[in-house]
Amino acid sequence: MSESVSVRCPACRREHLYAAPAYPCACGAPVVPPLDPAGTATAVTHRAWDDEWISVRCAVCGREGEWPRPELGCSCGTLLRVPVARVSAQEEEEGAEPQAEPTARRAFQPITIRTARDAVTAAAVYLRWLGYRDIRRADQRPTSGIGIAAHGLLAQVDPTVRPASLRDVECLWLTAMTESAACVYFSLSGYAPDARARADTLGVPLFVLDLTGTPQPVNTLADELDSTGAR
Repeated sequence: MSESVSVRCPACRREHLYAAPAYPCACGAPVVPPLDPAGTATAVTHRAWDDEWISVRCAVCGREGEWPRPELGCSCGTLLRVPVARVSAQEEEEGAEPQAEPTARRAFQPITIRTARDAVTAAAVYLRWLGYRDIRRADQRPTSGIGIAAHGLLAQVDPTVRPASLRDVECLWLTAMTESAACVYFSLSGYAPDARARADTLGVPLFVLDLTGTPQPVNTLADELDSTGAR
């Protein structure tokens, strides 16, 4: 359980009590961004990938992962970016207790989806659970949704209310081919029939993200990826 800190809205001056959410590390331990109780919250006026993600090291196994920067919505309508404490390299080294890599994956712990940002987080958490590392925003913007990448993998997350189209799947595959990477598609609203058929031909695993944040395999390729993880 993370410690709660007082957060003041710079717009209306209301005070809020905030506790950062915990995210599951690949080792199964909860990872919580360290909050700065002496810091000042700032209003989010625009979105940028580098501002939305922070590196947090797991205190149990020592892994460092990218996780969403803590945010809080004020009742006045302002979205607040909660200050995060800076941890020195020495403190990280002293605080982490690296252990051997787990021989089996722990049960997947989903991230509830309420926003498009949550959908991207859920997909990133799932890819990390599969064993992919260095998850980041993709260099090229996809035709729809948001692109994320890992070592040797390109993923597309489509949080829209329409099924992913044949063109969406083909564009993802073509982009991945130019980067000599595998690819995987996550959609909140499923896939058009011709998109599913084409994905099977091209070798693209398809997943549907339910609102609990659990990716559900749509084709055999996704079933295999879910079972075997990253290779």
